[in-house]
Amino acid sequence: MKTEILEAMHRFIGQRSGIEWVNYGGSREAFMQDYRRILRDGREARAMLRIVELSTCLPESILADVLKSGRLTWDGKRLEFCACQYFPTEYRAAACRALASALWAYWREAGAPSCDKIRATARRNLGRGIARRWFD
Repeated sequence: MKTEILEAMHRFIGQRSGIEWVNYGGSREAFMQDYRRILRDGREARAMLRIVELSTCLPESILADVLKSGRLTWDGKRLEFCACQYFPTEYRAAACRALASALWAYWREAGAPSCDKIRATARRNLGRGIARRWFD
């Protein structure tokens, strides 16, 4: 089941955003701001997904538990996402939140004694930017 979840997560993160210029009222600045955030969220989601894939000891139960509640859920066959306002700006961030939660739970189970140790592990494995955005 872990393999299916990870494959579905790859597809989910890799899908086209569907961002539309017309939703920005001609403001190139606002469009590009959201577009850059979508790209950054995609890079960060792929980085976290890679760490999850490489963590062979990460039990599928952690992934399944993380994806039982929230806006990104696993129904046993596919990922489902419920957008609040605008799908293109939310879907990759939702994947980042789910993956960060799974990694947090895994590192906690693996014996990290405190939140600071988990954050240090995230910084070491993912970099300062990702750790600051998703593990604070």
